Order: sequence, then C-alpha cells, then structure tokens
Amino acid sequence: MGLDITVLITDCAWLEQFPPQERLPRLRAAWYDDETGLWDHDAPAVEGDWCRPQGPGASVFAVYEFRDTCGSFKPHFWAGQRWEAVRGHVGAALRNDVDALLSGLVWDGPDGAARHVDSALAGDGPRTYGVLLARSPDSVRALASVWERARADLGTVHEPFAAYAAAPGGWVGDFPAFRTLLEDWGRVLTEAARRGWGVVGLSE
Repeated sequence: MGLDITVLITDCAWLEQFPPQERLPRLRAAWYDDETGLWDHDAPAVEGDWCRPQGPGASVFAVYEFRDTCGSFKPHFWAGQRWEAVRGHVGAALRNDVDALLSGLVWDGPDGAARHVDSALAGDGPRTYGVLLARSPDSVRALASVWERARADLGTVHEPFAAYAAAPGGWVGDFPAFRTLLEDWGRVLTEAARRGWGVVGLSE
C-alpha cells in the first residue's frame, strides 16, 4: 500500500503537559482512541474538510482530509518532485516561498537536508515511530505567512509546470493537482495558526 499520512492540528499547550518524548505518542493514542468516532465504519470524512473527534480528544486535535490523496503520502512526495522540476523556471521570490513551504512540510528541499520535526514539539531524543511531520506553533505561524505570500502568485506556475513537470496519469501530474495540494496545506496551516496550535503528520 505504501506510506500513508494523516495530518492533524493539535493543541500544544495540552501536549506540553507531558515530557517531550511522550508528547507525540500521547497524540497518537488520542487519535487511535475508539471514543473519537474517527474509526467507525460509517465515520464521515469529507475531502477538503475537517474531521472533529468526539470524546476526550474533541478539544485537543482535529484531522484534515486532503483532497485526491486517498490518505497516501505519495501525492505529497510527488509534489516535491514536480516542484524540483519547475522551480528553476519561476520568479525568485515565489521560488523561495514555495521552497520554504514544501521543505517545511514534506519535501527534502533543494539540498536534500530539510528537517520536518521540531525538537520544540517532539524533544531531542530518538524520533517517534510513524511521525512524518511535527511543527510547533511558532513554525506553523511562519509557514502560514509563507503560504499567504506564495498563494497570490501561485498561478504563474501553471505554464512552467505544464512545460517542465507535467506527468499525465501520475500523482500530482498537472498544475491543478499541485495547486489543490498546496491549497489544502494552506488550509491546515491557516487554521492551526489561528488557534495557536501545532501541525503533526502521522503514519499508521
């Protein structure tokens, strides 16, 4: 099936009650809790919208359902690959912003060295199993600002994407799919920043 990802926003004030190495396991346990209703066979899941848990987790996290991803990490990975192909053909300001956005979330960056887990949220110890992304409220605010700048000029990527990055039938194979994925990340970042929360990506 390949790597999956579930993206949550979470109240870091709640997580900070626990020692750093316990925080993300606590969040995973809250997500897995049967009382959330998220695991019911008839649980509503509307793409492009939020799934709000029931029970004890109702006030400490929410799950975002990305459009056209089927819960797979592959579209996020391929968004980075498509961007690598097109980034040299867009304006410098937009290139810097989309570089910062994607390398802050799911892409390894132009030099392959991007980190996606903040020690301020997860601690400095061994990486917790299944954690693909963990951004503190400060990082989220910075990334949300980057998104607000990038979104205004994102349409200028359409033509160079078609010329240098299109892959008909592949994941994120055209500009509308690329834009949709970035817009969904923008929604996640904007809502988390509004609440002063963090963003976490978990794999089962």
